[in-house]
Amino acid sequence: MSRRCAFLTTEGLDGPVVDDDLAYAPLQARGWEVEAVPWRSTEARWAAFDAVVIRSAWDFQDDPHGFVEALARIAASGARLANPLPMVRWNLRKTYLFDLDCWGVRTVPTVWRPGFLDGDLDHLYRDLNTQELVVKPVVGANGRGALRVAAGDVGARDEAERAFHGREAIVQPFQPSVLREGEVSLFFLDRAFSHAVRKVPARGEFRSQEEHGGRVSSFQPEAALVKSAGQMIDRLEAPPLYARVDVVRDRSGAWAVMELELVEPSLYLRMDSGAPERFAEALERWVGRD
Repeated sequence: MSRRCAFLTTEGLDGPVVDDDLAYAPLQARGWEVEAVPWRSTEARWAAFDAVVIRSAWDFQDDPHGFVEALARIAASGARLANPLPMVRWNLRKTYLFDLDCWGVRTVPTVWRPGFLDGDLDHLYRDLNTQELVVKPVVGANGRGALRVAAGDVGARDEAERAFHGREAIVQPFQPSVLREGEVSLFFLDRAFSHAVRKVPARGEFRSQEEHGGRVSSFQPEAALVKSAGQMIDRLEAPPLYARVDVVRDRSGAWAVMELELVEPSLYLRMDSGAPERFAEALERWVGRD
């Protein structure tokens, strides 16, 4: 008897590179029927699926409350939701970075603000000991809404203060290594390391996502980096089906975690020929585990 799996996606997805369909064949070879279903669907019968995997649901940031409500309905239907709802709730807000810091994880220094008032950014340059800041929405994806603000750039400062007036934000010191070396993403499937990529921003950009012109290439991380990322994932309350750890070189040259993606990270399956098979194997194990 075949089992059914839904990949949660976005209606009318246009622009972002999606390669989740590479996992279809290895899943089908294991007896799974796989289909993409928009998370906003009002017609889907979630109880008819054995597993529902959050994938390219990248418009969740337009309605994060509605997104969580939809996931709660899926979880209540009896379908196995990946990743689990409590994990998604925690990871949806970038304030999870403070938890990682408490665990002893080396992270990019991060400050939370409920919103900006005039002059707030001037204080943050001093507090974070930097001449450039990156301001991000607390809930967001794909670099959307992120701003790079240099000290003394009045126009950029005013834009940031307008964009985040009365809106929660996290603020981090800009890491110049992003422009030289890019950022590295390590992918774990059912806690086992699978593959890694390097993402380098386009000229004139600081965001490394392909939607912003970033270039992606395969990457072979050193064993120590894989080990430290894996130890962080092992600290989670439950094993995630998938996890992406984004790291950059900080000013000291050490790797620092910029983000831990557990909601809907692009997995770049196309960048490693064995990744689709490993994803299918991981889903089999993960769903079969009590």
